[in-house]
Amino acid sequence: MNISLNNTEEILNKHISGFHRYILTDPIRLSFVSQNLCEMLGFKKDELTSDKSDLYALSVHPADREKYSAFICKLSKEAKTLSEEYRLIKKDGSVIYVKDTVTSERDENGEMIASSVLTDITDLKKENNDLRFLNETIPCGFMKYTCEKQPRVTYINKKMIEILRFPEVKDGEMDYLEMYKSNIFLMIPMEERRRFSKYLNRVYSADAPVAGEMTLLRCDGTRAYIFGWVIKSVNEQGVEEFQSVVMDITERHQARKSKETQHYLNALTDVYDKIFEFNIDANTVKCLHSDDSSRFKRFENIAMQMDDASERWITNSVIDEQKETVRRFFRDFCQKKLFDPNGQPPQITYSAFSSDGTLKKYRGIFIKVDESVSLYCLRNIQDSSNEDMLRTENSILKENMKELVMRYTDGLAAFEVTAEGLVKPLFVTENISEFFGYTKEEWMDLMEKSTPLENFVQYSETAYEDFAELLRKGEAEFTYFDCKTEKEKKIRAICSHKEADINSSRYVMLYSVESEKQKEKTGLPENQEISIRTFGYFDVFVGDRPIAFRNKKSKELLALLVDRKGGYVTSEEAIGFLWEDEPVSTVTLSRYRKVALRLKNALEEYGISEIIESIDGKRRIVPEKVQCDLYNYLSGKEEYSQLFKGSYLTNYSWAETTLGELSNRDLI
Repeated sequence: MNISLNNTEEILNKHISGFHRYILTDPIRLSFVSQNLCEMLGFKKDELTSDKSDLYALSVHPADREKYSAFICKLSKEAKTLSEEYRLIKKDGSVIYVKDTVTSERDENGEMIASSVLTDITDLKKENNDLRFLNETIPCGFMKYTCEKQPRVTYINKKMIEILRFPEVKDGEMDYLEMYKSNIFLMIPMEERRRFSKYLNRVYSADAPVAGEMTLLRCDGTRAYIFGWVIKSVNEQGVEEFQSVVMDITERHQARKSKETQHYLNALTDVYDKIFEFNIDANTVKCLHSDDSSRFKRFENIAMQMDDASERWITNSVIDEQKETVRRFFRDFCQKKLFDPNGQPPQITYSAFSSDGTLKKYRGIFIKVDESVSLYCLRNIQDSSNEDMLRTENSILKENMKELVMRYTDGLAAFEVTAEGLVKPLFVTENISEFFGYTKEEWMDLMEKSTPLENFVQYSETAYEDFAELLRKGEAEFTYFDCKTEKEKKIRAICSHKEADINSSRYVMLYSVESEKQKEKTGLPENQEISIRTFGYFDVFVGDRPIAFRNKKSKELLALLVDRKGGYVTSEEAIGFLWEDEPVSTVTLSRYRKVALRLKNALEEYGISEIIESIDGKRRIVPEKVQCDLYNYLSGKEEYSQLFKGSYLTNYSWAETTLGELSNRDLI
């Protein structure tokens, strides 16, 4: 059956929303007005049409007339289709929002005409305005972003912009907000991205919100600490999206951290004469503690430029023959070269003139607080051994055992033994807990209670009689397997009393005893360049020879370290990447240690073990010791600008985040 449409005018009048026609030659005016438009605005046809002027334009809200005029002007210049949103004032004085879609063209007489269709979007605008008002006034950050693998931000409120410290865009400068909107992972620190991605996957698949604390990377490079939650929703277009509400808890986090640091400082001030805070990111040094007679007393808590302050102090105080050694020590610290793989804090001994002009011998030690801040602790050396000092400081030991262990740079474990023979662990580092036969979690549980000595040592690699001998003699040596270095080591244990005192507890500390052979470091083979290929499939070459990894996971671990670009990767983080669907447990930790050992053995086989640095169970690649196409490309040098061809670590799915960043960088 064929149906011909002879009722065109009826369709235009009643069935096409707000239809009208323009004549775009001067004077611009309406040539046809539909009944639908009249009902929308409450006007009669003759109130909207005229041969002399555009009466419809008088219905446009005064604040939008300039925008409307520019819109019509563009349409009159050439044939095109454009859309614009503006407000109209109805005859009764009420205001509606419309979306106007207009197509302009020339008729057979060469006159420019246009056909317009209006859509009433008042309800949608009011909903968005109410949401915008709420989001701009509540003291929380709010964002909407897509459910794509690399989510794009579709809405961000004013408070969120303040939290992330986006600068106002100026002429000729980059719009950082728009760049961050294109990839929400730019707001997330590298070490948090995997966890954040997993949270989004969980929210999407379970359709249930996730809440918790997290770190965000501000536009100025600093970090914000937030508490927030993520939900999955469906927007007005029927498209799934994520929505996040966050509260800025940076001040509370910093106050808590400051309180913990102050407590830590209080313990350190009992041990060290002077304490300085070195902030590598800010390139500042600040005196936190000194005695009243010190020249640094008047500079306490005043941040100074690190390089300048250090050089002035070395020049004015350190004896001439040791100046260069001390300079090199601080220079290596600034370049993050000092924290060696065995986990011992770096220290130095030198002679310098004190404030009263006396030549004294000092020992300084750097204690890391985080990746950017370290405490440089300094004391005048007295002729006393670690054992003597331990026996005279039981009060400090009891209250601040963890801090005291840091004082002995090779300290590994400490526990209290009561007069009744009950043991209460006080502190242990990760690499020795297995010596006692406990996991770190089990050790933490034991710290909350007292355990008979015989029960405490029953899982140890050493017999109960040996521990009893330690308590009787006051010192002993044991051999243990260090799970961090996968080597046998010796530790020495010392006790605060040689004989039990019925009225007091005894305190035992264990610290490593390294042989000279263990302290030797194997250098890289001469004239053997280590090159790493990440663009495409991952491979490592020593000279022209590729490394034949016998274990796929050990190769993947090395790829992960390369992807981190020199940043440390913890055991827990590595497990999250290597075994994505398995939680961190004693089983996966044991499996990971085996993978790490196989990687270490493979690198040693090729004589390049020093490209990996390990501290307290954390590992990183040493970028200075390898040639890597990724690092060369990111250097920005012209000769490396064409290295990236669109593929990156093709072997591994977790590399897609970095691939997205590289693709965006290439587009910019």
